[in-house]
Amino acid sequence: MIELADVTYSYPHQAAPAVEHIDLRARPGQAILCTGASGSGKSTLVRLFNGLAPHFFKGGLRGRVRIAGADTADLSLARISRQVGTLFQDPEHQFFALNVADEIAAALEWQGLATGEIESRIAGVADRFGLRDILEASVHDLSEGQKQKAALAAVLAQRPRVLVLDEPTANLDPEATLELAGILGTLKADGIALVVVDHRLYWLEGLIDEAVVMENGRVAHRGPFADLRDDALRTRFGLRAVAVNDPRQTLPPLSAEAGRVSGQNLCFSYERDRPLLDGLCFDLPAGGVVGLLGPNGAGKTTLARLLVGLLRLNAGEVRIDGRPVRPSELLTRTGIVLQNMDHQLHMRSVRQELLTAAGTTRSLHTVEEAERMLVRFGLAHLAERHPQSLSGGEKQRLVIACGMIRHPEVLILDEPTSGLDGRNMETIARSLDEFAREGGVVLVISHDLELLEKTCTHRLDLAGHPRRA
Repeated sequence: MIELADVTYSYPHQAAPAVEHIDLRARPGQAILCTGASGSGKSTLVRLFNGLAPHFFKGGLRGRVRIAGADTADLSLARISRQVGTLFQDPEHQFFALNVADEIAAALEWQGLATGEIESRIAGVADRFGLRDILEASVHDLSEGQKQKAALAAVLAQRPRVLVLDEPTANLDPEATLELAGILGTLKADGIALVVVDHRLYWLEGLIDEAVVMENGRVAHRGPFADLRDDALRTRFGLRAVAVNDPRQTLPPLSAEAGRVSGQNLCFSYERDRPLLDGLCFDLPAGGVVGLLGPNGAGKTTLARLLVGLLRLNAGEVRIDGRPVRPSELLTRTGIVLQNMDHQLHMRSVRQELLTAAGTTRSLHTVEEAERMLVRFGLAHLAERHPQSLSGGEKQRLVIACGMIRHPEVLILDEPTSGLDGRNMETIARSLDEFAREGGVVLVISHDLELLEKTCTHRLDLAGHPRRA
């Protein structure tokens, strides 16, 4: 069992507590959900459960965090980690080894387990998660779903009593998401206590025993998962939908008519690998939002990088308004919001980040537009904060605002809603629609069924793109 008893926690150099008077308890075989708007304190709860707060982040802690009755203040991080396993949003952030087998073995070796015991545990989790065939594969060559399984196997090989999952579906396609739900159901039946922190709700139906909604660092609502079906409650707290449709088959394909941006017989492969794109043709219209679909590994992010000039085609050409465009020119006429937000944030404040994205000329118009963007994306109160101090959802909104303030002709977003709550997802959806209506071309790479349903007008499916004979 893990318990937070009247816990208040403040980060160093922060006047206001990140969370206040939190009472939460997860018993063996119980699953609790922590959800709420971006910046409401969910990430801090993860750090309290796994001991990173205050052992790593320092700061001030009042109240008690207990694991099986022991106060975590009296335990080292090493001891806490043996009982509380954490699956982070991006599995790569917790990888230490180069291949899957070594990744699973790493923590077990640090704990001093005998070789035979380590081999037995590797075999056990490999069979459980279907990893036998990829034990020697590089962790960097895995699909997102395989990375998630490998990271979860490495955690569970340590046999923790509690499993904490932070936005575990952010990088998973819908099929892998449902598979994860099944795995968690099995773990729950085995007596493991589960704490799930997520914005996406639809996949948790039937798994969660108690839903906790956070607001401004406090527990604002708690009850059974069925409470989240209340439209008024979700609107009040800015939550995602509980039930979503799958628009991947119902979205119309791209028209055969000439679009503003077109790909003509695009071919690309990484060094000596098999062709990832082989004769791909498409026309992206102005005024619409196109969902770029396909399973992990189909080439979606690669196509995005080709369209903005970050990669060079082996053959074929990209055209804008009917004219071929070189990669160097694409860089100035297009914009991309990367899946890893940290790679695009470099300034000392949120306001500086926007002003720098707008260009080198600091005219009155530029400054005023930056201020409007701060308000539009709910970042005005964070204008002087360092971008790296923001929550995941706040970073997500900032990089999208930075992409739009450049006024590119083509805007590409790679998984733009991984850290967004319902209210801010609506803001992003409206912004993309407005950008398209003003004549821009929008291409959205996403596994987020809710976002695809709300924003996209057409689909481009890489799973079966036209290939050369």
